Amino acid sequence: MNPAIKNITNYFIKTPRTLFLMDALGAAVTAFSLFVVLRNYYTCFGMPAYILTYLSLIALSFCMYSTACYFLLNHNWSPFLRAISIANLIYCILTIVLLYIYFQELTTLGLAYFIIEILIILALVYLELSVATAVRKLN
Repeated sequence: MNPAIKNITNYFIKTPRTLFLMDALGAAVTAFSLFVVLRNYYTCFGMPAYILTYLSLIALSFCMYSTACYFLLNHNWSPFLRAISIANLIYCILTIVLLYIYFQELTTLGLAYFIIEILIILALVYLELSVATAVRKLN
């Protein structure tokens, strides 16, 4: 494993609660980007506005889940980290399907936005699953 990735993973193993905060902030940024920016300028991105609304609602629900976990959980982090990582993975799959369906309408900017978003979320999924597995082994 890359030393930088190992250091990041080790940090979150020690403070798994912080990973929920990071996930919540990322989901909030995604929801804001999709609903406020992309939806208002959907012609620049090519994804229909109603799809962007639905995606932003999904991101908002992930934000609420991770925020609740951050404030309410004191231990037993692993199943909750697994749940949000699987939800994030399903979101990525949904986004890929939408990219396929609306490929002809997407602009280069829209395609770039969604590909970058998918890559960031996949990195987060990897981190969440790694931390969940390590935390489970510690308990």
